[in-house]
Amino acid sequence: MTSTALEDGGSACPDRPAPLGTADRHRSAPLGTARHKETRMSTSSAATPTVLGVPAPQEDVDAIVAFVAGVQEAQQNAQPDAFLSGFREDAIWTTAHGKRLTGLPEISAFTRKVLPPQAGSPVTATYTVALILFIRPDVAAVKVRQRPAGREGGEFLDEIFRGLEDPSELIAAHPESVPGTPTYVLAKDDGVWRIAAAQNTSVIDAETLAAG
Repeated sequence: MTSTALEDGGSACPDRPAPLGTADRHRSAPLGTARHKETRMSTSSAATPTVLGVPAPQEDVDAIVAFVAGVQEAQQNAQPDAFLSGFREDAIWTTAHGKRLTGLPEISAFTRKVLPPQAGSPVTATYTVALILFIRPDVAAVKVRQRPAGREGGEFLDEIFRGLEDPSELIAAHPESVPGTPTYVLAKDDGVWRIAAAQNTSVIDAETLAAG
């Protein structure tokens, strides 16, 4: 989930989230394999990521890049089912504000509470794979660059921090413009990559923000 709008339910609707049921157990096609394109924004995700670790075939690199593109699409189009298809049943997730979610039932409840209301938000985010570390051929740690953007014009909101020595006042005034730097630990089971563990982090380091 984005660090700009979905963390810890800050913009969530008050209704009780739908419980995890049969529809979750028989999830939609994995992220990056069957994608909807109604409102997906353009992004720089085509950039070639740095690849480290044990040798891995290019098809796995491509599959991971496609997976992250699927995360972006699910977020931008506020599609809980598509987003949840990217998690293992036993996954753990920590939001940028430190909320820990353990197992798909908790992740599902949180997602169904905070993601749908974002469909009408003027702010969304793009996701670019920056680095892939293949720990084993079937386990990879993935660094993602997450940039808040205007839904209509596609302008990157984090550009306001570029070149600033001290962005603290702007961070406080424009929290929706703060980018994220998620880490996903993906596991490949039966040929499909899914999130086993993930940590989202808001970027407030002055040097990183200034560099853009």
